[in-house]
Amino acid sequence: MYAVKEIYYTLQGEGVRTGRAAVFCRFAGCNLWSGREEDRAAAACNFCDTDFVGTDGPGGGKFVTPENLAGACREMWRGNSGTPPFVVLTGGEPMLQVDESLTRALHRTGFEVAIETNGTLPVPRAIDWLSVSPKAGAPLVQRSGDELKLVYPQDELDPVHVEQLDFAHFLLQPMDEGPNSAANLRHHRLLPGASQMALELANPQAAWPAVSPGRATRNRLNSRHAHL
Repeated sequence: MYAVKEIYYTLQGEGVRTGRAAVFCRFAGCNLWSGREEDRAAAACNFCDTDFVGTDGPGGGKFVTPENLAGACREMWRGNSGTPPFVVLTGGEPMLQVDESLTRALHRTGFEVAIETNGTLPVPRAIDWLSVSPKAGAPLVQRSGDELKLVYPQDELDPVHVEQLDFAHFLLQPMDEGPNSAANLRHHRLLPGASQMALELANPQAAWPAVSPGRATRNRLNSRHAHL
């Protein structure tokens, strides 16, 4: 049984694949925050801006089999994008529910499969694009992948702590701290080998190229992604 908050067609709103047409499948639940405001202050990820509680969003529900969920995602795909079908598994924390059976079912429907995870759980090797966003105070189990996106600043998690991990791209996301948001990008050296892509809010003084900003600084169109 898979509990899904919402499924929708959109454009990827952040990271190396910004602008690519995608179906987003947002799983309910997270292991770093309950999603309830009364628990936010004590949560490991207390800056989250995403509603992942319940299964009441557009396209959401409980799916009994991997094939049921893969079919629901495929129904959301629009064939006029000019790109191969692409699904992003997100949350919450999708790895609480994603398994190899679901990955295989999505592949059988023609999807390239990406995942956005906090990295506290291992990700199946069959995933095609792996994006990890580590959180301070949470164990980082998944230490390799395609892109690492660090929301900055986080207490006890500096870019230097993750720059040697095995990722193809390193991206910095400035957390919203009012007038201090831009300053969050200014005081770190450029990381050797970091991606030089010109992404949103690029700052020549930033340690890593900046992508869409963190909580509330982003255009909040359904948690970072603009529905079409």
